[in-house]
Amino acid sequence: MASQILQQAGFVARPAPDYRTALEVLESNAPVDVLLTDIVMPDRINGVALGRMARMRHSMLPLVYMTAYDIPGLANEVQGEVLMKPISDRDPVNAVQRALMRI
Repeated sequence: MASQILQQAGFVARPAPDYRTALEVLESNAPVDVLLTDIVMPDRINGVALGRMARMRHSMLPLVYMTAYDIPGLANEVQGEVLMKPISDRDPVNAVQRALMRI
């Protein structure tokens, strides 16, 4: 859903169904300006771990996380903004715009 919202707002979004696909995109030559990831993901890797792996490859990559869960201490775990679900159509757009301004 977030990728569709971002595309409708004029961004190029590369949806990835899992962390492996996301890492493949990050390791490709495709430009990536912001990583938007859900905290809860399939497999054993969550969005926080994906964010850390992404930053190992691209140290300045802005990160935006989404979650429906109130996770104690999450703000101390992540290196970016956290969107709490349910999100509005503007939330991912605004978060990505804010992340791009911090570059």
